[in-house]
Amino acid sequence: MDLFDYMREQNMQNESPLANRMRPKTLEEVVGQQHIIGKDKLLYRAIRADKLSSVIFYGPPGTGKTTLAKVIAGATKAEFVSINATAAGKKDMEAVVEQAKNSLGMYGRRTILFIDEIHRFNKGQQDYLLPFVEDGTIILIGATTENPYFEVNGALLSRSVIFELKSLDKEDIRILLRRAVTDEERGMGAYHAVLEPDAEDFLADISNGDARAALTAIELGVLTTERSEDGKIHITLDVAQECIQKRAVRYDKMGDQHYDTISAFIKSIRGSDPDAAVYYLARMLYAGEDIRFIARRMMISASEDVGNADPNALNVAVSAALAVERIGMPEARIILAQAATYLASAPKSNASYLAVDRATECMKQTMTAPVPVHLQDSHYKGSEKLGHGLGYLYAHNYPNHYVQQQNLPDA
Repeated sequence: MDLFDYMREQNMQNESPLANRMRPKTLEEVVGQQHIIGKDKLLYRAIRADKLSSVIFYGPPGTGKTTLAKVIAGATKAEFVSINATAAGKKDMEAVVEQAKNSLGMYGRRTILFIDEIHRFNKGQQDYLLPFVEDGTIILIGATTENPYFEVNGALLSRSVIFELKSLDKEDIRILLRRAVTDEERGMGAYHAVLEPDAEDFLADISNGDARAALTAIELGVLTTERSEDGKIHITLDVAQECIQKRAVRYDKMGDQHYDTISAFIKSIRGSDPDAAVYYLARMLYAGEDIRFIARRMMISASEDVGNADPNALNVAVSAALAVERIGMPEARIILAQAATYLASAPKSNASYLAVDRATECMKQTMTAPVPVHLQDSHYKGSEKLGHGLGYLYAHNYPNHYVQQQNLPDA
């Protein structure tokens, strides 16, 4: 590295976003995630002993996946290489593998490969890594916001330990905000800013457990707010509200949050909780979910969960589906809410759901059982010669339109 490279690196560190500058450098600096990095936990012990095996960090944005990878990079004696799956191609991976082979063969040093957003790799790219992870040439650290069981090669999963990172709680966010405001070396301490308690509470709540969002907001507030008469920058509630104008709802239409939210919506309907059903409906609409998808799921629920306990439920759901197609947003939200509250408040029966599934299981075991002769088709000439339809009792010829006869095949 020459002088110009060094100066450029120093300038990038100084000018990089606050969230990047405030990344913890040691395990002791990491806030939250004690369920995986507490002193008695497997990951903590593995990092301390420098005996890490392949791992995948899975969790929402801003919870510390990349931070943990960088902490490992600072603690390990192994070679550490980082790539981002959104930009890396096969040539990049081939170069990493070649470097890892040389490092292991010449110096006996293993290589840790950190792949951010590993879910962005296609199956072919993930398959390419498999043999090198398997033989120990590479120790893989993958980071993903998506459920790895949906997005990552099953063979890679079987050779990795999955660690789920949780959203930071409000107190964790408060700690990070205070640290950022007072840290003079990496944070905003040189600006002598004061974070008012109500603004701190607001940012801790509105950031939704996302440390990056909270730190970005406080940085924006400090840099754009004029000093008061006391010479300090006061981050008030009004300033904080301007810096985060809208709560960021975690919701990827192809990802985990999509399935979790629709699951909670349907289960709230099934559980006869109209308040919860409307809450999850609003959450999906706020995040831009397709209203047709929501309507389709309600039609299914009308039959699966309400069924013949209230046959009109299906009519309501179908009518709602047709109406939202014609009207669209934003008014469609009212129609969907009406249907959701109707379904949630209706009496429940899953008899149809259970019946068809049990019949399907029975069919698998008796698929070749012939239809009883008296129920067989007899509308064509010659059917009588085959005996088809003989002995059939026409129910409408009997009192109350019912007559007892065998309808199921012989067991």
